[in-house]
Amino acid sequence: MSGQIAPSIPPADPYQLLQIVLNSDGTITRLGKFPNTPATPDPNQPTPVLSKDIPLNQSNNTWVRIYLPRQALDNSSTSTTTKLPLIVYYHGGGFVFYSAASTELQHDCVNMAKDLNVIIVSVEYRLAPEHRLPAAYDDAVEALHWIKTTQDDWLREYADLSNTFIMGMSAGGNIAYHAGLRVAVEVDKLEPLVIKGLILQHPFFGGSQRTESELRLVNDKILPQSVSDALWELSLPIADRDHEYSNPTVGGGSQILEKIKLLGWRVLVVGCDGDPLFDREVELAKLMEEKGVLVVRRFSEGGCHGVEHYEPSKAEELHVFLKDFIFSFFGCLGRNGGGVYRCCDFLFGCSKVNVVVCLDVIVVILLVVMYSKLFWL
Repeated sequence: MSGQIAPSIPPADPYQLLQIVLNSDGTITRLGKFPNTPATPDPNQPTPVLSKDIPLNQSNNTWVRIYLPRQALDNSSTSTTTKLPLIVYYHGGGFVFYSAASTELQHDCVNMAKDLNVIIVSVEYRLAPEHRLPAAYDDAVEALHWIKTTQDDWLREYADLSNTFIMGMSAGGNIAYHAGLRVAVEVDKLEPLVIKGLILQHPFFGGSQRTESELRLVNDKILPQSVSDALWELSLPIADRDHEYSNPTVGGGSQILEKIKLLGWRVLVVGCDGDPLFDREVELAKLMEEKGVLVVRRFSEGGCHGVEHYEPSKAEELHVFLKDFIFSFFGCLGRNGGGVYRCCDFLFGCSKVNVVVCLDVIVVILLVVMYSKLFWL
């Protein structure tokens, strides 16, 4: 969960740390208040990214906030207007906190839309414990179906629906993963929306057995283990930390990953070893690789959970990497070398993280060169 900074030694009561009070009816009172920022839809305002809110499901009080780079409007008068990739984004907050209108999230999405030159649809999903999982997953998938049918002018005129990525930060990364699993088996029902991959930024997962990184960082300042445990207690439908919503490796992982492999989706997993969740993220990447999914790892040393949220330079570095991941012509191709995929840097200009030579592509290039020489003999 990003945005909740704990003291060096967390109090014994994680609910005190989270500033919440448990109510007898199963709801909570959130004592901490996070500021919200209204959308900025007026093109006459001096902002590099416009935004607007549109209802999704009024009975569930869900909605979306769309972010549109001003550059798209400025270029709309030309005859060579190119539609922009679409990112469907789910915010973090341990399934319990924050909103698509939160000021911190608004700032992050504006910068991402501007730096990557993409359109972002940020989803307001229902929070736990008032709405335990899978409510957030239901809302996430409903948003994808809404996008395919909406007549919103920003999405119809400027978004390339055939180039869509599902992305989430922390708990949002968990939601993005499970939403991906759900829609992978019904991609034909999403057309003209075509998903190209998942972007899991410090995804929030857990399990009954403590990992090395969880034990090493048990009193972490951002996400101490007591807080992580409390968030799962508030979010899961049953008290089972090895529930599939929490632990994606249980039972050998979802069989739907085979479908994701066949669809050719690319999955970017972002993490750092200063995050208690680091080992969980590595386990997830390994699981998907073993299923044949094309995984791009971006793991770094140090940092903390959601480090890009606290250090602008880290956010800028991530945005450069994301731009490569989304816009690269060959999409960061990799080779299954012992089940491990990596980003191919020197051929396609991808970011230099976990780089190995893409042998399959090199072989193809060599064959083309050899054939060309033989043709001209």
